[in-house]
Amino acid sequence: MELLRNREIRRQLIICAVISLAAALTGLLVSGPLAAALLLFLGAVIIAVDLLYLRKRYGDLKALTESIDRILHGQEEFLISGSDEGELAILTSEIQKMTVKLRDQADMLSSEKIRLTDAIADMFHQMRTPLTSMKLQLSLLDAEDLSYERRLELARALKKQMERLSWLTETLLKMSKIDAGTAGFKKDRVSVKTLINKAAGPFLIPMELRDQRLVTQAGTESFEGDLAWTTEALGNLIKNCMEHTPAGGSVTVSALETALYTQITVTDTGSGFDPADIPHIFERFYRGSNATDESIGIGLSLSRAIIAGQGGTIAAENAPGGGACFTIRFYKSVV
Repeated sequence: MELLRNREIRRQLIICAVISLAAALTGLLVSGPLAAALLLFLGAVIIAVDLLYLRKRYGDLKALTESIDRILHGQEEFLISGSDEGELAILTSEIQKMTVKLRDQADMLSSEKIRLTDAIADMFHQMRTPLTSMKLQLSLLDAEDLSYERRLELARALKKQMERLSWLTETLLKMSKIDAGTAGFKKDRVSVKTLINKAAGPFLIPMELRDQRLVTQAGTESFEGDLAWTTEALGNLIKNCMEHTPAGGSVTVSALETALYTQITVTDTGSGFDPADIPHIFERFYRGSNATDESIGIGLSLSRAIIAGQGGTIAAENAPGGGACFTIRFYKSVV
């Protein structure tokens, strides 16, 4: 019998049999053969009932084990317990919770793997363009009859592609840190005025050369966050507005602080967004219909990741008077 192969069950049955025999012998010595026979019969009944109970419990455990095995091989979705109460029902319930959690984690890991694969494919696709251009320029530079002016032109173009590739690599590394949760955003008190000045600094000369004007409107506003990372995020927004603003136009960066949040707004006097692009503006490697030829579609995605990583929000829309409008909000903690 399969049940008797279990050592614990055999031990339990032997103990019950020994107790029954001891009781029968005691009954024989104290009250005679009738009492001994009655006690022996009662012991046999107890052993039989115990054996039936153990058989049912052993069968339930076997069914649970087989169900778990089917789940591990992907043949079953959920555990179905035949027990309404007791330790076995509790065990089945806990295993069910663990199974659901493990399956959710497996699905999440599978989704992350697909997303990582797509991201790597996008990265190589974006790197391929400057690398191909650099390879072509190097082959042209190898020509012996190349004039000095042409050689200088190719060298400048090669330098520009190298700078683009370097920026792309650094940006992707920053996004990877944020995705992995290792960016380490600080929680300092940041002056918005200082932030704007630091983020706009690298664009003052390029905007002057483009005949553009930078307008800043900030006072004592502040928020809790990371100055260095937020400078990166705000700088990408200013850069985007600069690239889409015509000569004679302006880019405005303003601040507002309320009891609930600190808001930073960046607007320009350009053509604004195509309404169809707005839902996808912050998607990685997305290029809108009016994107420049050099646009990679990663700067705005990095800005969103930085702001979101600090608990803030960022939105893009067309300004009522025309042009693009980016709105950043850092919400204050509720005590």
